[in-house]
Amino acid sequence: MIIFPAIDVKGGECVRLYRGDFATAERVASDYMQTARSFRTAGCSWIHMVDLDGALAGKRVNAPIFLRVAKESGLRVELGGGIRSLEDIAFYLESGVERVILGSVAIQKPALVREAIAAFGGAHVAVGIDARDGVAAADGWLKSGGVHYITLARQMEQAGVQTLIFTDIGRDGMLSGPNLEQLAALRAAVGCDIIASGGVTNIGDIRALRTAGMHGVICGRSLYAGTLDLTEALAAADESGEATAQ
Repeated sequence: MIIFPAIDVKGGECVRLYRGDFATAERVASDYMQTARSFRTAGCSWIHMVDLDGALAGKRVNAPIFLRVAKESGLRVELGGGIRSLEDIAFYLESGVERVILGSVAIQKPALVREAIAAFGGAHVAVGIDARDGVAAADGWLKSGGVHYITLARQMEQAGVQTLIFTDIGRDGMLSGPNLEQLAALRAAVGCDIIASGGVTNIGDIRALRTAGMHGVICGRSLYAGTLDLTEALAAADESGEATAQ
């Protein structure tokens, strides 16, 4: 299982939110490059990054930050937030980002997902499913997408998606534990690789998610708050041999 330490960017700063509420943005690190390099030093191979401003604006906003991390940190970057077109996808993938995450457009323009997979390959295009009470959200989590997360997951699998990133919005940033029940239902419903996000708190959660068959887990507030030790998490996840997994 892969550990994805997270850096969310708003206003050029590293922040975390509570339950996706932009009004709760809290600065958690002073320097994004120093933070990214510390993840690499600990032994990580990937980093999960989100352009929060981009998610709200529906366009690329903090691109220079993500491209610098991709170029200089030694980490493989997966990136979401404000990626709404084939042009956006091409821009990031051709500039060194390893994998882009499509969120709102997966609900609003599913044909774009198919086009992206055909153009860039399933290894480089993931879909993020962010659910509130089981219903997928869109537009920076501000609106309901009107579709159940399992239904959306099956549609994305049929579109050729290989990797799904599932977030329970109600647990995101809350240090309340992942939603193992919803993740188990998702694991049973599709054959895609699943990356779990939201609520991860401690090493017990990492072990539980590995047992549940997750391909990866995103760790954000737990790392910044100190409730999860990254070195211990990497050991529990046993990332050996994952470099060629995608």
